[in-house]
Amino acid sequence: MDPDPQIDLLRKSIESVHRFIPEPPRRTREVNLDAGGVKAIRTTTPRSLEERHILYLHGGGYVMGSPREYRDFLWRIAHVVSARVLCIWYRLAPEHPFPAALDDAVKAYCWLLAQGAAPRRLTIMGDSAGGGLVLATLLRLRDAALPLPAAAVALSPWTDLALSGDSMHTNAGADPSMRVERARAFARHYLAGADPRHPYASPLYGELRGLPPILIQVGSDEILRDDSVRMADNLRAAGSPADIEIWPRMPHVWQLYARVLPEGRRAIAHIGAFIERELLRA
Repeated sequence: MDPDPQIDLLRKSIESVHRFIPEPPRRTREVNLDAGGVKAIRTTTPRSLEERHILYLHGGGYVMGSPREYRDFLWRIAHVVSARVLCIWYRLAPEHPFPAALDDAVKAYCWLLAQGAAPRRLTIMGDSAGGGLVLATLLRLRDAALPLPAAAVALSPWTDLALSGDSMHTNAGADPSMRVERARAFARHYLAGADPRHPYASPLYGELRGLPPILIQVGSDEILRDDSVRMADNLRAAGSPADIEIWPRMPHVWQLYARVLPEGRRAIAHIGAFIERELLRA
């Protein structure tokens, strides 16, 4: 299926800003890879340890986005966690609807395992739709009896494609980044007729037992705030450890603006401390 004109315009708009994204520090390495049939880029810094890995899943409503927009963010994560960060170009809707993105995330994870990555030194992380995809990937891995990572991090995750959270409406006038109408259109393109409450599309509705420790960060004024709050509540109710941080007045995925937002740098420091703690426990 071809993208509708609005999605095509959004994709072109994102691509137009690539040239303004700052270059990483000089000693950062960015290597293009084929991760089990999934195009990917691996980012490392001088602090990155060979045995530490992060699989990063970018946001974009499942219909747009790529690792290119994350160049100023991925090196920061690699640095603070002392890890090698693999960010993938998972397939996008509407050309490749659900569960294509999930299939690609699982392929890349299994590729990391096949390359010798130890699950106890591996973290899955993502933002927005990618944050929801992190949680869906954990469910799929668990259901397939595959080794789970030591930890996971979800930034402003989209966990409910049925859009049933109260904050979808109560925060509609406060969220500068997200609109309910756009989220509804993105969900329609990604689902392509699938049940919006399918756990692999909307992990909020899944059976959440047996998952590794998860850190969720979300802004208080986001329309997706309740996707995070309810997800954390459900994880804990199922016996899966979950930490949630609700940051006052922060926009959607503010961590990406760490270059200019002190709160972004502090949030990344929290992420580093969380992952360090869980890797030492694993």
